[in-house]
Amino acid sequence: MPRRRTSLKRKRADKKRHLHNVKIKNELKKTLKKFKLLLSTKNINEAKDLLKRAFSQLDKAAKKRIIHPRTANRKKSRLAKRLFKTT
Repeated sequence: MPRRRTSLKRKRADKKRHLHNVKIKNELKKTLKKFKLLLSTKNINEAKDLLKRAFSQLDKAAKKRIIHPRTANRKKSRLAKRLFKTT
């Protein structure tokens, strides 16, 4: 258990930041899951719109270093490839 005030404050800040990061990751996962569902049901137009939102979420998460930038780029590439493979 931390004793110094600075370590207590750091612990509080870490917890708050962790909850924020988890929230962003969960939103991203929901979007990607919905995108895959749209592709499996052949809703191409809706999938294209959702792909833009997924790209935006991935870029924002990478910019804030919630996920690694190369991971975001890899996911974007694979999503785009999967969309254009079904069309």
